[in-house]
This record gives sequence, structure tokens and C-alpha cells, in this order.
Amino acid sequence: MGTLKHISWRLLTMLPVLLIVSVLTFLIGRLTPGDPIQGQYARTLSPEQIEALRQAYGLDLPLWQQYLKWLVDLFTAGGGQSIVQNAPVFGILWPNFLNTLVLAAAAVVVCAVAGIAIGVIAGVNHRGALDRFSMLIVQVGSNLSVYWFGLILIWVFALQLKWLPVSGMQSRNGGGFSDLLLHLVLPAISAALISMLVLARFTRVGIVQEAHSDYVRTFASQGAGRWRLYGKHIGRNILPPVVNIIGLEIGTLITGVIFVESVFNWPGIGTQLLNAVNGKDYPLIQGGVVLIALCYLVVNLVTDVAVDALNPRLRRL
Repeated sequence: MGTLKHISWRLLTMLPVLLIVSVLTFLIGRLTPGDPIQGQYARTLSPEQIEALRQAYGLDLPLWQQYLKWLVDLFTAGGGQSIVQNAPVFGILWPNFLNTLVLAAAAVVVCAVAGIAIGVIAGVNHRGALDRFSMLIVQVGSNLSVYWFGLILIWVFALQLKWLPVSGMQSRNGGGFSDLLLHLVLPAISAALISMLVLARFTRVGIVQEAHSDYVRTFASQGAGRWRLYGKHIGRNILPPVVNIIGLEIGTLITGVIFVESVFNWPGIGTQLLNAVNGKDYPLIQGGVVLIALCYLVVNLVTDVAVDALNPRLRRL
């Protein structure tokens, strides 16, 4: 299957996935108990005014009509109107979503660089002291809570050593790109922890398996040097699965940074969604979930294309 045909097919398959996500998100929100209009305005508005607001937001319509109205609003009205903030949903979410993408991108860099480095060190030194020490770090780190790890990072590097800022995205007096990088270090490491260790484990296993394969033994018997074997042959063969794992972990990171944002007070989409859940702001919750799902699907598509490009055998499937 050609690359363009494969991409077109994957784009088409994204549509039913997004439709299922939209239905589930809508139903989960609407079937939970409580009325957002009552909860928000019960103390300040009369029952007649509250009923008028429910009609204005379409909450008095049958469930299927509410869903269709929301679908139309997704494409024509900026995702609908936020019940709590009384503004277009995507107008509220988009600036915060960009901040989340910045944090997720930094976490991906930390995950890829550190994860591959740990995996390579362990795999090249299989059953050696460095391998055992690296796997000990992976084993211990895999059992850490991201929340707890984030708090420990803040306590050590921000409060005790005072090397890095405690929280937020920038200093009060600004500081430009370098200031942003300083604020990114701790949340990016915290968000990348679990994915980085997963990647390290897969990289190590891939190197060990390839190092014991027949073609490597053949090259070694012909006098190929150790670093040539690892750098040229083994590295090239483990690259597609490593890229595949990174792609899968990017989706995990995008959803994981939402929780890290609350620890580091990062102004991302997670903060908006938490406030929306507390206020039962249906349109904001639904818009945020659809935005994250779309991002996840696009990342998977890009990953598939990259893996196909790295492994020519997959292009013929």
C-alpha cells in the first residue's frame, strides 16, 4: 500500500474513532448527577431565570438533540459556549492547550534522550554492572508516583538547592526563552519519568535480542568491530520499534502532563479541565477531551508513517 493511500486510509479511520469518543464523552458528562446551571446560579438567580438559562444552553432538549447541537457547535460555534465562563470553548482551551503541548514536547525530548541512553547503556553492557545498576533505576523508578516524584523534585531542586523555579510557566518579571526552559525542567522530567523507563526497558531488550541474532554473529565472525555492529546493524534494526514505542508514549505523555500541571501550577489544559469538572461545565469538558483525542490520533498517524519509512517491509503490507 502506497504511503499516500495509507495516510488517506488512516485519516478516514480517525473519523469513526472521533465519533465514538464524542458519544462516550457526551454521555459520561450528561449521565452524571447534578445540574451545572443550578450549581452555578442557584444562589443568585430565580427559578425562572435558571430555567431560561437551561433553555439557552439547550439543556431542556432530549439527549440526542443536545448531542447533535453540540456536534454542530464543534464545527460552527467554536465548540459551543462555556456554561461557567460564558465564552466560546475553543477560545478558552486553545491558549492553555498550546501550553500543554509545550510541556508535552519537552517531556518527549526528556523521554526519548534519557530513555534511549539508559536502554543503550544497559543493553551494550548486558549482565554487567552498568546493566544491573540501570535496571535497578528502572525498577525503582517504575514504582514511583508521578505526583510524589514531582514534589520531591520541587523540594530538592527548587526549595533546597534553589537551582530551578518552583512552579508556573514564567517568572513575574518575564525572562524570555531561557526563563521558559528553566520552568520546563522539573515538570518535563516528572511527566517523562514513567514513559522514559518504559522506553529504556524496550531499548535494552531490543539490543540484547539483536545482539544474539544469527546475522550479528555472522558479521562478528567476519571481523566486524563491536561498535560497528551496535551502531550500524543493531541500531538500525531496533530503530523502528523504538520509534513506535516513542509514538505510543507521546499519547501517554499528553494525557499524563495534565496531572503534572496541577503539581507544578502549569497553565495548561489540565487546569481548565479540572475547573470544568468541578463546575460540571459540559461543553468545556467535551471540547477538551475531543481536542486531546484528536491530538492522540494525529500522533499515532505520524508515528505509523515514520515507522513505515524506517522499515520498508511494512510498506508492502
